[in-house]
Amino acid sequence: MSQLYKITFLPRGQVCEGKPGDTLLDVAHRNGIEIDHACGGVCACSTCHVIVKKGFNQLDEASEEEEDMLDLAPMLSTTSRLACQIELNGDLDVEIPAHNRNLVKEAEH
Repeated sequence: MSQLYKITFLPRGQVCEGKPGDTLLDVAHRNGIEIDHACGGVCACSTCHVIVKKGFNQLDEASEEEEDMLDLAPMLSTTSRLACQIELNGDLDVEIPAHNRNLVKEAEH
């Protein structure tokens, strides 16, 4: 059985599980947590910006490409990352900033 990690999404406090190699964005969407991702999750925008509240130091370093995209995100913190670029390797608590919470879902076509 594969290791599972506990991911807590704030401010909702919703706890989800992810496996090694999942991205944070994948886990969020599998569990009905909407995080904007205008580029489709390929590190070409900053709309999936999140703030890692617990577990930041265990993450792989951000790539130069991710750092460049983060420069475009509002409300940056020292623990800001892009959800599409965080590959799980431990438990995390992450805050979805208010400007990135997608509160509207399109109807099924």
